[in-house]
Amino acid sequence: MAERILGLETSCDETSAAVLRMEAGRASLDGLVILSQDVHRVFGGVVPELASRAHVQAIGSVVERALADAGIGLSALDGVVVTAGPGLAGALLVGVTYGKALAFSLDRPLLGVNHLEGHLFAPLLEDAELAPPFVGLLVSGGHTMLLDVPAWGEYHLLGRTLDDAAGEAFDKVAKLLGLGYPGGAALERLALQGRPGRFRFPRPMLQELERTGPNRYAFSFSGLKTAVLRSVRASADLEAERADIARGFQDAAIDVLSAKTVHAVEALGYERAMVGGGVACNRALVARLRERLAGRVRVSVASPRLNTDNAAMIAAAGAWRLGRGERSGWDLEPRDDLALPGLAGSSLWGTTT
Repeated sequence: MAERILGLETSCDETSAAVLRMEAGRASLDGLVILSQDVHRVFGGVVPELASRAHVQAIGSVVERALADAGIGLSALDGVVVTAGPGLAGALLVGVTYGKALAFSLDRPLLGVNHLEGHLFAPLLEDAELAPPFVGLLVSGGHTMLLDVPAWGEYHLLGRTLDDAAGEAFDKVAKLLGLGYPGGAALERLALQGRPGRFRFPRPMLQELERTGPNRYAFSFSGLKTAVLRSVRASADLEAERADIARGFQDAAIDVLSAKTVHAVEALGYERAMVGGGVACNRALVARLRERLAGRVRVSVASPRLNTDNAAMIAAAGAWRLGRGERSGWDLEPRDDLALPGLAGSSLWGTTT
């Protein structure tokens, strides 16, 4: 008998609901609604208070639409899962409060899900062959993290950003180039017109791959942003050089992300890798990884709709944990710094946490 799980996602500036059907251990998506908040474009970034208010206004209708697309009513649900963190505290609170109230009124199981674990599960909705062990690269506006995934629910941290996330760097550079917010997609389009090598920006921490230690797979993008800023300020004709600067920045970021991912895959001897998060929508990044791993490693990437913040990935991760008998109590509270469950240090350099 099929089970239907309602997923809710309100960690930042997308209000999303999804209905996932689980049957014989396989997941299929019956309904998914993602409502993006355009108001933040005016401010060049997400305004937390405005995000929270927008979630309050939209979440009811978004859930109704997802249920309608799935062709079911509330009574047909078998569980409710909701992003409990990390993210913006006020935005998370809207989703958690709504999910708790709904699950309580229906007398259905409730589960709080980690947003990052959702990104790990996202490709599974379209790629049934994705299975551990694999190396996972999570790249978004708020996070950059390289993980060894020997089994679902067991995650070993290889490296994370020491300062800015990759997605934030893309957005900030796009803003420097006058591309607006969010700017990742616009910057990628502009970079296609740029001349490779015209601007050679630094590859932060790439040299760490030649050493052993906890920073071997770490990332840093603040210095790269500063190098771009200096080039923008020094340009005598920015309009003529915008595409070249965009290309130089993107090439530098992709070189670091792909090199560290490929190195980790080879060090672990895995045959699978995945990329998740908003930056996974960047076709140049995915193409570089697949090119460097061609014939040896299968690279799994979800479609853009499932790489942006969405409730389908939350439902997928939540359904797996519900199937293991996990539940949250009615005292569930959101955490803006919620740790990835099962996360430990990497054994690649002989340390664990």
